[in-house]
Amino acid sequence: MPRYDAKRIEARWQQYWEANQTFRTEDTVPIADGTQKSKMYVLDMFPYPSGSGLHVGHPEGYTATDIVCRYSRMRGKNVLHPMGWDAFGLPAEEHAVKTGTHPRETTEQNIATFKRQLKMLGFSYDWTRELATTDPDYYRWTQWIFLQIFDTWYDPDFVWTGPDGVERKGKGRPISELPIPDEILATCDSSENRKLKIGNLPEAIRRYQDRHRLAYVSDAPVNWCPALGTVLANEEIIDGKSERGGHPVVRMPLKQWMLRITAYADRLASELEPLTWSEAIKLMQRNWIGRSIGAEVDFKIAPSSSPKSGLRPPSPPISGEKGQWNAEPAADTIRVYTTRPDTLFGVTYMVLAPEHPLVAQITTDEQKSAVEEYVRKSSLKSDLDRTDLAKDKTGVFTGGYAINPVNGEKVPVWIADYVLISYGTGAIMAVPAHDERDYEFAKAFGIEIKQVVAPASGSGHQVDLDNIAFTEIGVAVNSGTYDGLATADFKSQITKDLAAAGLGKEAVNYRLRDWLFSRQRYWGEPFPIWHELDADGNPTGLMRADTAESLPVLHPHMEDFKPTGTPEPMLAKATREWLYKTDTDGVKLKRETNSMPQWAGSCWYYLRFCDNKNSDKFIDPAKEKYWLPVDLYVGGAEHAVLHLLYSRFWHKVLFDRGHVSTPEPFQKLVNQGMILGEPDENGKAEKMSKSRGNVINPDDIVQQYGADSLRLYEMFMGPLEQTKPWQMSGVEGVYRFLGRVWRMMIDDRSEEVVLLSAVVDSAPAEDQLRILHKTIKAVTDDIDRLSFNTAISRMMEFTNFMSGQETRSRSVLETFVLLLNPFAPHIAEELWNALGHASTLSYEPWPSYDPALLVEDTIEVPVQFNGKLRSKIVVPANSDAAALEAAARADEIVQKNLDGKTVVKVVAVPGRMVNFVVR
Repeated sequence: MPRYDAKRIEARWQQYWEANQTFRTEDTVPIADGTQKSKMYVLDMFPYPSGSGLHVGHPEGYTATDIVCRYSRMRGKNVLHPMGWDAFGLPAEEHAVKTGTHPRETTEQNIATFKRQLKMLGFSYDWTRELATTDPDYYRWTQWIFLQIFDTWYDPDFVWTGPDGVERKGKGRPISELPIPDEILATCDSSENRKLKIGNLPEAIRRYQDRHRLAYVSDAPVNWCPALGTVLANEEIIDGKSERGGHPVVRMPLKQWMLRITAYADRLASELEPLTWSEAIKLMQRNWIGRSIGAEVDFKIAPSSSPKSGLRPPSPPISGEKGQWNAEPAADTIRVYTTRPDTLFGVTYMVLAPEHPLVAQITTDEQKSAVEEYVRKSSLKSDLDRTDLAKDKTGVFTGGYAINPVNGEKVPVWIADYVLISYGTGAIMAVPAHDERDYEFAKAFGIEIKQVVAPASGSGHQVDLDNIAFTEIGVAVNSGTYDGLATADFKSQITKDLAAAGLGKEAVNYRLRDWLFSRQRYWGEPFPIWHELDADGNPTGLMRADTAESLPVLHPHMEDFKPTGTPEPMLAKATREWLYKTDTDGVKLKRETNSMPQWAGSCWYYLRFCDNKNSDKFIDPAKEKYWLPVDLYVGGAEHAVLHLLYSRFWHKVLFDRGHVSTPEPFQKLVNQGMILGEPDENGKAEKMSKSRGNVINPDDIVQQYGADSLRLYEMFMGPLEQTKPWQMSGVEGVYRFLGRVWRMMIDDRSEEVVLLSAVVDSAPAEDQLRILHKTIKAVTDDIDRLSFNTAISRMMEFTNFMSGQETRSRSVLETFVLLLNPFAPHIAEELWNALGHASTLSYEPWPSYDPALLVEDTIEVPVQFNGKLRSKIVVPANSDAAALEAAARADEIVQKNLDGKTVVKVVAVPGRMVNFVVR
């Protein structure tokens, strides 16, 4: 085999690594002084195993992490580099509907394809750590973690110091520690109050606890897709239809499981700071959380017999009298949240979300049909459609009014779909003079626009309410006794006055909503929850959790996976044996039939990789403490918000409850850029997709060029985090480079793999040593910076130089092969073997450079005439200005350029250049 044969070489070394379990990781590795070997936990965002297998976009991130892992092993680190499968999901269930094939069978087939492809690419995963979220041994612990969340309430005032030594305010605590108000206790018999078992607690206490759990059931407006038989996230809907399949989607209320992620909003935002993440990703998370400070304000619903807008009710507005603020608004009150309480005097209408519970109450008979039709149409739109700033504003007047608490004026109440029930209180006070969306709505419907903020003196701002809202801060006008106050001062004062009157209070609000956590699918984790039934078989609203010992709750056997078209979950079609039981105390129970979303399994897989065979615990505390946090987490930027936010939330609950020792799961995060399809004749490249016909299968590339070429090309395309177009000419280029590397050492005229006669055992020449040590330093620095494309460029420069040498030192070539190993491990192993080594180079020490060899004895200096390059001279590196000028004047080309010229000035900069100013 004289020529570079990638297929043969790669098959050989992949078999060797598997047979010898080369990359198996030991959980702890003691070193001489009794301490543990330094660890490096490198993790890819594990893939969903689709039926189409990998495309060339997948290996980009996987290759980057593999380079880091191979490099880290050679640097003496104990490396954990696992792979698994995020395997629950709708596609497998849809396939089951079409073919009758059980989702598990489809999933296992897809996993086999993905695994074959990953092994084909030579990634150094520890396959003994493999897991799939669909394995009962895995989702047993997903269900167990859900029970920990279910058993937790959040105490925002609890001050404590965690195992990391940091003092925090706010903690998730066991539900048994939730203080029960006296009025709840008063409804319970005193003897019952002493019963501590959850199942034996009085009903009033149990219901109070259920309302405060981090996992709770609530009526939630959801995007229901009858054809898919499940709830969809806003991001899964386009123009009122499902992204997958284009099926109609309707908005409707359903009882759903929710996770109280909002309780952790402040910590999720503030604890981003110490993480080594890009500022762009941190900003995306902060914006998603969307913390704002403002005020909640109550507007009383005006009696239907009251006079029209502009007249005052009998009772005065803010009058200095003390009032009591109610935690929940009264039945005749619309509560709003605003970040601009200073604009209350400018309210000219209010808007309720179409789903707001007060819509039916406030709507007059005359407006009933118009309102009901608008509500119906709104139910067909997703939240994203409704809040699109570019869309025309629509709405309907309810016929009802509310009373402005600051001036007593009656305000017309509308419904409009640009207000969401999921944000704030689902109702807004509209100030069209000072809010862009309110302004557009008021213009569309002829509603009064009243200015209450004027530009501050000297600000340079102008007010033009005929054409645009004035949204800047300034000073109050048309606001009664508050006129002249600066915006900030007015906000503070009006909030205090509202609070004193019991009409409002300062409030913190979040864009982040509690996490809708249930789906109506079969192929998802079943909930470990039972619902209590009364004597007639009806739910009482009380729940019981499965015991940890009874987990996992397995899927029932089913052969019909077709959606019913109703919101009834798929699991409701299970057998009575699975659905019902009678508990030991005689209470009849029905199993929860919703399933968990695909996010559940991916929220904690990084923990299970550390201890995936443990049947007693979800993770051994010693292993968690050793391996966590993940040192490098790499994946697509499309997961920058939801997956990362959800997994951080789960981790913080586990941290608060003492199950993990670290407050954050991922210390360093890198998002690789997207690989686009090949550019067209106009140079335009688009995202790879089946519909465009530009998807590249890695199997085809490996078949023709080898895995090392694919790996090397994807790293050479450009910076890791940059979006880049695929080009086959680039693959061919790196394939030729590997051929040059091969011929630099191997005699391609021989029938066997033997070294060239130019490879010698004598001491290397100084110029070979110098370029080698420059290459060592450059490649080392580049890997540390994840700048893999420039590292490859350095190795190409080295190869070009060495290929031109008549003799090539074996020791220099051996060192270069070690540098090449993380990038192209198959050819590196083969060359290492040819250079006389019997075993793998995977754990050979990483080369170090000699700083003295980085310093050049001589340097090349440009010589200019009037700033234009005319020659180059080679001089000792330590030449001073006089020596530089003398060397330049001795140069033959310089002498020719000086002939007949008058030298006005000579500028000689040591180490940089010589410039003759002549005329």
